[in-house]
Amino acid sequence: MRASRRCWQGALLAIVLGCAPWTSFASLTSVAAAAHGDGQPFAFRSPFYAVELAPGGPEFVRFSVDSLGQGKLAHSPLLPRQGKPLRGAHLQVRNRRHAVYSLPTANGPSAAVWEFDFQDRALTVRSRYVAGAGLAPLRLNIAQRLNHATLLGIVNPGELKVALPAVLHLPDMGSFRITSSPPGQKLDYDARRFVKDPFVCIGFPAATKERPMVEYRCEVAAIYPALPGIEGDRRFDGFRRNFLTIFQVNPRLAMLANNSSSDTCGFCVFEYAEVARRAPPLAAGLTALDLVRMTVDRHLDGVRSYGMAGYERTPEYPDAVPWNCPYDSLDTYPSLLIAAAYYIEGTQDWQWAKRRWSGLRAWANKMLALDSDGNGLIEYPLSGNSGTWAKMRPDTFRPANWWDTVGFGHEDAYSNAMAFRACSLLAKVARRLGKNDDAAMLAERARRMRAAYYPAFFNPKTGLLAGWKSKDGKLHDYSFAFVQGLAIYYELIDAEQCNAILDHLLGKMRQVGYDQFQYGLPGNLVPVRQEDYVTEKHYAGGSVSRDGSDGFQIYENGGATPSHAYWTLRALYQLGRKEDARRLLYPMLGSFAAGDFQGIAANKHSKDWRTWKGESWGYEGLLVDCYLPLLAVLDDAAAGQ
Repeated sequence: MRASRRCWQGALLAIVLGCAPWTSFASLTSVAAAAHGDGQPFAFRSPFYAVELAPGGPEFVRFSVDSLGQGKLAHSPLLPRQGKPLRGAHLQVRNRRHAVYSLPTANGPSAAVWEFDFQDRALTVRSRYVAGAGLAPLRLNIAQRLNHATLLGIVNPGELKVALPAVLHLPDMGSFRITSSPPGQKLDYDARRFVKDPFVCIGFPAATKERPMVEYRCEVAAIYPALPGIEGDRRFDGFRRNFLTIFQVNPRLAMLANNSSSDTCGFCVFEYAEVARRAPPLAAGLTALDLVRMTVDRHLDGVRSYGMAGYERTPEYPDAVPWNCPYDSLDTYPSLLIAAAYYIEGTQDWQWAKRRWSGLRAWANKMLALDSDGNGLIEYPLSGNSGTWAKMRPDTFRPANWWDTVGFGHEDAYSNAMAFRACSLLAKVARRLGKNDDAAMLAERARRMRAAYYPAFFNPKTGLLAGWKSKDGKLHDYSFAFVQGLAIYYELIDAEQCNAILDHLLGKMRQVGYDQFQYGLPGNLVPVRQEDYVTEKHYAGGSVSRDGSDGFQIYENGGATPSHAYWTLRALYQLGRKEDARRLLYPMLGSFAAGDFQGIAANKHSKDWRTWKGESWGYEGLLVDCYLPLLAVLDDAAAGQ
């Protein structure tokens, strides 16, 4: 993963991350040139995008996009200008839609080395080879703290390059679909987070002697499933701008990740696949399911990710947060198996399924071997007993699943729901491949899980499913909304029981006074006791009350987040309770439209986790799990008026 070391080294030269609102354009008409003479900055603006070129470039000094064409272009997330101007470079403005960078040649006349053609919805960039010029790539150096941009396309391990066609996506702003002529070009791509100025860098390689003219076409695109009537409904602007935001490719890991510079988590891949199987094509020959396959392939080839024992920092990816726990999280293999099954189902790629079956079967064996007592449910090696976490180092021993500061252990309702889904889906794949013995075994294990699930986790005192049953036999029930939703969506319990559970869940929300749905949903509605919480980091004032009240609503202890809210929404729609679902969904849609789940708040915490009063308590800057609830728009459309 090495291409364009200069790309990220250049980004580290940035001194300031702030960017003043973009107010230098002459008008809001479809085209505006800020200058018409030679050697001056050049700016172009349409309702869909706006750019400014440096006079001593070739370099972008302003860059913005609004894929909906509403002219929301004040925000330019580029890092300040990098390095020295190219000696002898001369910017010429030939007309209001055409600009050229030229260099002097040995024969005297200047030669055009970079050309730009501007259309309302597209930008065409051409590079021409000039002997001895030694042109560097044309770069977009994006300040990640200003926008968590990503380049969506196929990445080969070790290259730091993305094959075209690809999609440059800027959350809350929009997307460019990028193609090249001649075909087969690759863009440089890198991203870092634990550096002075976190960045995402995209480089357009210059023409070479072998390819004396290269053209890149960047077309503004709003990529989302077509739904009648939403184009004119501003409630769905966030859906239209951000449907792709759950997909972020980390170039150094060559996998989908929390964001472009963050960790890949194996236990999240099933979420990406959930959206990918309902997504339209990204570009000709490129789908979101291709990105899922790329990620699953890397895992099948032995690459570890967060949630898997042995995941650590490497020279290629020094920004990793290691998973030091000696055990794989209980939800990692179920997640990867669900993702693989969704890929096969969505693409009908049975050749891939056949080629990868032995690896998928090995994952299933690992997952099912965790049923240590033979009761049909899989168990995490750590007990989940109250009070045991205080005796363990939180940087070494982690709970069983995605919610890795809450003490899930032993029999985990969330992970077992996923394991049931994985077995059910994989049994269908095995049957289609003619692996009848495997299919029968997987179907039987799914049957046993379903039979054991409700009796194991249902808490008659609350009318809800508990989060986990610890090794000592105790149910740990903190009114976990996501547990109820996932179990219902995956059809682990009967319809009559499902409605009763949702009645109790919504009733509990009313009882505790949670109605701030613009922030998402709390993972739990009552405080997690100190004996069941893994770290003191997120407790208010540094004190830790036994009942967890002083840490309540902070991060995973009851904090509001869109992450995993989809399971509750989906359960409501699945049971025909569309009004209940809309009461939760529509306020969230307003926040997606406003861009309220990306970026850092004044208290230096990110907006992906909130207290019920709205105070931010996240840390990623952008956490892609937050964008899964946008999928509920499709369920809402299917429910009708």
